[in-house]
Formats: sequence, structure tokens, C-alpha cells
Amino acid sequence: MRPTNLLLALAGCLAVATILVHVWVTGLVWLTLPAWSALTFAAVVDLLFSVRAGQMEVDVEMPGKGFVGQSVTLSLSVKSRRGSLPQQLAARIDLPADLADGRTDLALPERALDAASTAFAADLVLKRRGQFTVKALWLKWRSRFGLFEIISVTPLNRDIAVVPDISPVLSGAIRSQILLLENGQKDVWLRGEGSEFHQLREFVPGMDSRSIDWKRSARMGDLVVRETRAERNHQIILCLDRGRLMMEDIGGMTRLDRAIGAALSLCWAAGYAGDLVGLYSFNSRPRQFMPAIPGRLAFQRLQAISAGMDYEPHETNHTLGLTHLSGRLKRRSLLVIFSDFADSISAELMVENIGILARHHFIVFVAMKDPELNSLLEPEAPDMSAVARSVAARALIQERRLVMDKLARLGVLCLDSSAETLTSSLIARYIDIKSREVI
Repeated sequence: MRPTNLLLALAGCLAVATILVHVWVTGLVWLTLPAWSALTFAAVVDLLFSVRAGQMEVDVEMPGKGFVGQSVTLSLSVKSRRGSLPQQLAARIDLPADLADGRTDLALPERALDAASTAFAADLVLKRRGQFTVKALWLKWRSRFGLFEIISVTPLNRDIAVVPDISPVLSGAIRSQILLLENGQKDVWLRGEGSEFHQLREFVPGMDSRSIDWKRSARMGDLVVRETRAERNHQIILCLDRGRLMMEDIGGMTRLDRAIGAALSLCWAAGYAGDLVGLYSFNSRPRQFMPAIPGRLAFQRLQAISAGMDYEPHETNHTLGLTHLSGRLKRRSLLVIFSDFADSISAELMVENIGILARHHFIVFVAMKDPELNSLLEPEAPDMSAVARSVAARALIQERRLVMDKLARLGVLCLDSSAETLTSSLIARYIDIKSREVI
């Protein structure tokens, strides 16, 4: 409870009047006692007739789990056990500092009412992965005559788990893309161009004569063709760079969180396509390594491992990280490396070590474009500082292209995508790799 500006103003005016009476009319200070008594009486009566915290019933609804980068709705309902609620009611929820990227509270809009119940709702954008506890709810309302602001605290202790975003998996978008590898037109093309035997079929006009199996045709006395399909059980290793550059925020999420979401979507797609999926993460030193297992089994393990990845702003050591990975692999694999670089100088060691891996494995290098660089290319106000920033941004983009071209000459498939289209672009590249059988 605290006094309002009205009570402070009244008390201030009475204090000034008391001082003036004491200075000008010595010995008649008692003349101000009735005014002080009236103000005190009004304050006591105001508190007696005001709504107290015990007269209100508070109920808070919030989900126990949410996806990083998305918003969840917090609902608050307040009911009066007897009478009506105060005319002015505001609410504020205490939040962990890491849950909403530095915000420690969520202010709900103030309600002007005189009813028996009311409800609040607010959207909370989840910025970080992890397990968090929302501790308390604060309610504030004015007393009956507006002399006090009454504040009550309600302990909540509600847990919310912020996990990697798998909304593309739940929406069925990945399933619709990967179905092309099984039942659509892509499947027919794959059966004709793959390397794994599928079945024998009777030859009909229009088929490629090169697919005729002459030995079996001689035995059967009729022309038969040998159908093949894309090889399954490829080994895919998802390599996550957890270094300083991957902690940069892009569109409300870190690069690492966006990479984790894309990696989980690719794992789900690989499960449908029958491939094996593993995980490897590194920054200044090697971190987690999960051997490749069938994609559908790997998805839950990858989700649990990635949900517990800490935000550690260490500098990435590509030499140590990629050399350690090379020693753990026993067969040719598809390596999907989620990483980034600042300029061509800092990318030299990364390019060198990726080139060594590319001799034995097929590598997809995944990076995310910085939207701020593109916004600086054409400044709205053409002053000298804006022109300087535009020149610097253009130079950085040019260096980025040079690094990508160097990786491409080493046989690395580069995907430099925007954060919004990262998942769909990666799945499309995976389907193309499966179609061409380059693993």
C-alpha cells in the first residue's frame, strides 16, 4: 500500500498551512489540528471501505511448454468473493530475466470497471530456450476515495519449458515435401535413376531400353526391365556451431535457435526418407556427439539434447571442432554444418577444414543472411555516415560471396538463406541431394 498523489498533495498543503500559521500566528498551531484529524479520518475510512486482497480470487492460466521465438498467451481472471471489484485494476507478472530477453515483468492493460469479475490476456514472446519459473503476480488498485494505491502479491511458481521450434513438423509441411520421395512423381524418377534394386517389370514401349535386364529376359523368354530406387540408410550428421556469432539475434531469435529448428525439421524429413541421423555440436571445443540412428528414433533424442544447449558466447574453433568430427566418422556421410563467419579473414581456417572433410564426405554449409546488412545498402537519408555504412555493408556482402564461392569450388553445397526461409530451403536441398544420389 502506498499513498496516491492526491493524498500527498493534501498532506503537503496542510503541512504548508501549518508552517505558515506557526510562523505568523505563534501559539495557534492547534487551529490546524481539525484539518489533520479530518484527513486522518478520511484516510482510515477510505481503507475500511476499500476492496482488500482477501476479497479477490485470482486465477492464472499459462501453458507449460512453448516454442522459442513464438508467443504464448497468459490469461488472468479476477473475481470478487463479495461485492464488486475496484474501479481501477492493473496487473503485472514477474518474469525470469532470460525468458523474455531481459524483461523482468509483463504489464497487463489497466481495466476501468465496477463489476464482480474481469479477465486479462497478454502475449509473451519467448526469446530463450530453457526451463523457467514465473514466480509472482502483482495486482494494483485504488482505494474507494483514491487516497491510496493498494498492492497485493500472489505467488504463482508456474513452470514453463521453452523448447526448440518444431512447428513445421507439427503443421505437416515437412511431410508434404518429403512425400515426393515416396509416392509422387519424384518417386517414379527416383526408381528409374537410383542405385538400389527395387523390382523387375515387364517391358512396355516407351521405357528406356538401357534398363532391360538381358540375362533375366533370356531366362523368362520375354523382355523385363530392372527398376531401381534411391538408396536409403544414408548417414546424416547435423553439425551445430555454438560459437559467439551464432548467438546473434536475427528477427527475435538467435542464429543457434533457428539452426536448431531447421536441424530438427531435417531430422524429421530424414526419418520419413529412411536415413540415419546424428548430431554434433562444437564451439571453442567439441561438445555433444550423438551417433547416427534411424531418423524417427533420433528426433526425440535430438529435441532433448538441443533443448538443453546453453548460450555460451565462446569463439568458435573450427580446426579443433571439425578435426574431432572427422575422427568420429567411419563411413561417408552427409554433413550439414550450421555455422557463420564475419569476414573472409576469419573464415580462412573454416574453409580449409571444411575442404579436408569434403574429400571424404558430402557437405552442406548452411548460413543465415543478416537482414540489417541489406537494409544498409540503400539508405533513405543520403548523408555521409549513411553512405559509409552502405559501402561497408556492400564490402561485407561481397566478402561473404567470395567465401561461398570458395566453398563451392571445394565441392561444398552452400545454402545462404534468410532466417524465414531456412527450413523450407534446407528440406528442398535435401530432397535434391536424395534425388541426385550424391551422398
